[in-house]
Amino acid sequence: MANFYKDVPELKFHLNHPMMKRICELKERNYEDKDKYDYAPQDFEDAMDSFDRILDVVGNLTENVIAPNAECIDEEGPHCANGRVEYAEGTKVNLKAMCEAGLSGMTMPRCFGGLNFPITPYTMAAEIVSTGDAAFGNIWSLQDCIETLYEFGSEDQHNRFIPRVCAGETMSMDLTEPDAGSDLQSVMLKATYSEKDGCWLLNGVKRFITNGDSNIHLVLARSEEGTRDGRGLSMFIYDKNQGGVNVRRIENKLGIHGSPTCELVYKNAHAELCGERKLGLIKYVMALMNGARLGIAAQSVGISQAAYNEALDYAKNRKQFGKTIIEMASVYDLLATMKAKLDAGRSLLYQTSRYVDIYKALDDIARTRKLTPEERQEQRTMLKLADSFTPLSKGMNSEYANQNAYDCIQVHGGSGFMMEYACQRLYRDARITSIYEGTTQLQVVAAIRYVTNGSYLKTIREFEQHAPAAEFESIMTRLKAMTDKFEAAEIRIKEFANQELQDLVGRRLYEMAADIIMSHLLLQDATRNSDLFRKSLNIYVNLAESEVEKHAQFISHISPDDIQNYRTTSQTEKAE
Repeated sequence: MANFYKDVPELKFHLNHPMMKRICELKERNYEDKDKYDYAPQDFEDAMDSFDRILDVVGNLTENVIAPNAECIDEEGPHCANGRVEYAEGTKVNLKAMCEAGLSGMTMPRCFGGLNFPITPYTMAAEIVSTGDAAFGNIWSLQDCIETLYEFGSEDQHNRFIPRVCAGETMSMDLTEPDAGSDLQSVMLKATYSEKDGCWLLNGVKRFITNGDSNIHLVLARSEEGTRDGRGLSMFIYDKNQGGVNVRRIENKLGIHGSPTCELVYKNAHAELCGERKLGLIKYVMALMNGARLGIAAQSVGISQAAYNEALDYAKNRKQFGKTIIEMASVYDLLATMKAKLDAGRSLLYQTSRYVDIYKALDDIARTRKLTPEERQEQRTMLKLADSFTPLSKGMNSEYANQNAYDCIQVHGGSGFMMEYACQRLYRDARITSIYEGTTQLQVVAAIRYVTNGSYLKTIREFEQHAPAAEFESIMTRLKAMTDKFEAAEIRIKEFANQELQDLVGRRLYEMAADIIMSHLLLQDATRNSDLFRKSLNIYVNLAESEVEKHAQFISHISPDDIQNYRTTSQTEKAE
């Protein structure tokens, strides 16, 4: 590829979505910075041109620096010595190149040295970087932790920390512990206020911390003595310059080798409170995790794009039985399905990011003035849509990344099992995406209330009001039939009023909602640009239709009486 941005026309298509006009209007506060900063946009067209130019820079750097370094970084990996992390040489080169290009603190206001980018073009940059190297994408994209500090930190903390991130310093979020993975309520890292030192002291261990030797950490710790649940947890800022945290080891992982996953030991580490006490998990981590989940969705789409690129290139050049394998139905079926999943997942990713952009911009405006009633309603609507779409985007895209990486190896055949081909790295890197920042099962838990309260169904019915191009009217009819099956399945499960049964079929209801929503989004895309999306639309709707039918049939036959059949033997024996 000559440029990882320009050579994927779908990216520019999503960048130019009609919602971007509203997003830019809110983010730029009617372009009030144009007289303060020479690089601030004058108007909407200027803003869009700026996004396009910066993404071109990202695409060029990914093509010429990040992607070429990916294999050697994967082989070398980071090192741990004397309690510190030493990045692989290629990682250092990548970070230097991105910093020199001004691609740090991209979403932060210009007064701190940021670019004031909306989430959507920043997410595109994260996708592009992950296409080149998902492991490096982990390190670079953790800059979005600064969003949480910006949202909940004090003005003094803004002035001290945000410019450092905009200048290229790295971040991490230190949440999980040896005995507290997904169950963050069990976090026990102790935070004690020291009158003598005039700060909080952190003591304990954190585990599985991505980029754990970063410059600035957001740390979840137990500030309320005697508590054991989420109400006793607060969020803290730890500055590496203060000392007190050592890297005990770097985990030896299946994939994303270039990204150091660390076990950290805190010994009287000086830290400061971010926001209010007791809200660390209840409020701040939820905001942090939603941003991280959108980031993993972007990483997943990047891996899917890389897998498709590798498979397509190999299929065009590999000859068997006197012809290139791309001419064989069994191969072009795999490739077409990979592309359809990629396009559908990307549409879901950027629809989610646009919802996030609008509600976050309105949140920011609300700091300086009272929102109008219309703005408050818009804020509530977009927040609800963002919250409901984020677990769909993270869960489905991470699953598609795994499926596309698997199929990439399948297209390569025996060669795909050899270490000299990039597809094996993509396969290993993809596997973590459906695990960290909340497994797919936890995304189902986060999403299921939007099934049971009718939110997804309401959104889908609203999508049905979008008039499709004439050539796609029959697809709209099929989507409506799929939605009827989803509604019937939802009603059936709710009528049983059995929580365990709902949990058992939750993944199926989740996937039905996601498949229909992505089909609608692709239909809207194809209506705007038939040439770009017509093929993927037809292929994906065929796939989604079969998946919805499969899940509908399963749910139509299941009842609470069947639960016992799904319990493990040990559970059954214990119950008896």
